[in-house]
Amino acid sequence: MSLHLMIGLIGLLYIVVFGGMALLRREGLSIRFAVESVCITAIAVIIVVLTPIQIHPVIFLLLLYAITLRVRILVDLANFFARRGNYVRAESIYNLASHVWPDQTNDLIIKVNHATLLLQKNQLDESISMFTEVLSQADHGYLGVKYEAASHFNLGVAYLRRNNNSMATIEFNSAIDTWPGSLYAHQAELALERQRGKVGTHVDDKPIEK
Repeated sequence: MSLHLMIGLIGLLYIVVFGGMALLRREGLSIRFAVESVCITAIAVIIVVLTPIQIHPVIFLLLLYAITLRVRILVDLANFFARRGNYVRAESIYNLASHVWPDQTNDLIIKVNHATLLLQKNQLDESISMFTEVLSQADHGYLGVKYEAASHFNLGVAYLRRNNNSMATIEFNSAIDTWPGSLYAHQAELALERQRGKVGTHVDDKPIEK
């Protein structure tokens, strides 16, 4: 198979595979992801056909991945620093991710992780506001079930720290309903049991990172 056909095929399969994964995560199809992937693939094919430059398929795939999934990569990097307590650097990377043209899904992912960071820093008002904003868009089809469940659980934790047990209960139940059997649902069930006094006397109010 000629190189330009191979690159075109890789680009097509990339769109199908990652688009399918997005559907499985209930995130909806990203038009921007598809357009960016098609444009990058077309540019690579044109370069290979019209110039002496030969792009190795692996290099092309890595470039395609890095460009189209730049926001996810930055979020993962920010989470890496957040887990190590370097909140300043993590927050700066979240802010950077929000300025590299995220689509609707990635914008919500940034906000979920940023809100979790704010919760870790005990900035409860800011965290509650951001989680509430994210969940208000859950019905638009861009927020994956994992992030929706995480948002409900961590919002419940934030309310718990605010001593707003009624709102915490609502959010914990929403986490269970959103993704039954998940880590978030399990932790929400434990939190509800602790609130009812069935499991010890201390209510664990630690957020769960994505």
